[in-house]
Amino acid sequence: MAQLQLIKQSSGILIPATPETRELLQSKFKLGAVLVAEFRQVRNPAFHRRFFALLNLGFEYWEPTGGAISSNERKLITGYAKFLASFGGSEGTLLDAAEQYLEQVGSRRITNGISLCKSFDAYRAWVTIESGHYDTIQLPDGTLRKHPRSIAFANMDESEFQQLYKAALDVLWRWILSRTFKHQSEAENAAAQLVSFGGWC
Repeated sequence: MAQLQLIKQSSGILIPATPETRELLQSKFKLGAVLVAEFRQVRNPAFHRRFFALLNLGFEYWEPTGGAISSNERKLITGYAKFLASFGGSEGTLLDAAEQYLEQVGSRRITNGISLCKSFDAYRAWVTIESGHYDTIQLPDGTLRKHPRSIAFANMDESEFQQLYKAALDVLWRWILSRTFKHQSEAENAAAQLVSFGGWC
């Protein structure tokens, strides 16, 4: 059965909190029907919208760089070049060769149909993981992967969500927003304006 979002009024009457709930109540249930439900107080939906406005602000200002080579691949290859240099080679020469190799691999990937694009879902997962809100899972091949936890209303209480918001703000500030805004409060104000203008939420 569908989840209904209701607001308690001062007279003790429950009214629909969303247009979807209102329509569902009108279309699925007859007047006077008795409904049985388990009630749970949800997080502040305005704060939830503010969180997504912050995510969208960071996404708007983020521009992917680095081509078709991931930062982990770049670290691995340059680390290997430095390792080889420790055995007597010229570190500068080996790092130059490593960079040329990475450029060749990157250009081959682009010509083979791999292109750089922005994905909000991947970005949101990255922010959630970088904020420390993840579970580590083991895959069949033995590798470990960080998997973002759900931020759904049913899966997180208000205090946990506020901790996630603060951690996400710190992550976005460190990686993206500090390049555009002078202070974190400016970035938060910009996100709040998006909420008030009805954008991105």
